[in-house]
Amino acid sequence: MNNNLGFSDADRIENIRRIAEVAKLFANCGIVTLASFITPTEESRKLAKEIIGADKYIEVYVSTSLETCESRDVKGLYEKARQGIIKNFTGIDSVFEIPQNAAIKIETEGSTIDNSVQKLYDFIINKIKKVTPK
Repeated sequence: MNNNLGFSDADRIENIRRIAEVAKLFANCGIVTLASFITPTEESRKLAKEIIGADKYIEVYVSTSLETCESRDVKGLYEKARQGIIKNFTGIDSVFEIPQNAAIKIETEGSTIDNSVQKLYDFIINKIKKVTPK
């Protein structure tokens, strides 16, 4: 869906716009949708929220250090960015603004994948319980 996009600011915004539009379609059908993508700026997060709808959008901040991101990079993108092969890469030569309004923050360092997933699952289940009529 986004394989024709790169890492420029304009491409990042278009990437987020496309993903948000698809997430909106699922949400409008009542499907709980987890869309995992980097939104490096508050502006990009605001765009996703506007498209999806504030009542259906939940911002999740998966927090980890740049060093840990690099060590987990199975595609070798950080290494390519460090070598200058990829330009405008988040955290290397492009900005990442730490989310200030995330509904939940998942700290992944020092936590297992299972623990991180469980924290997110519990959050979503509790959120659903609050909005589902009895």
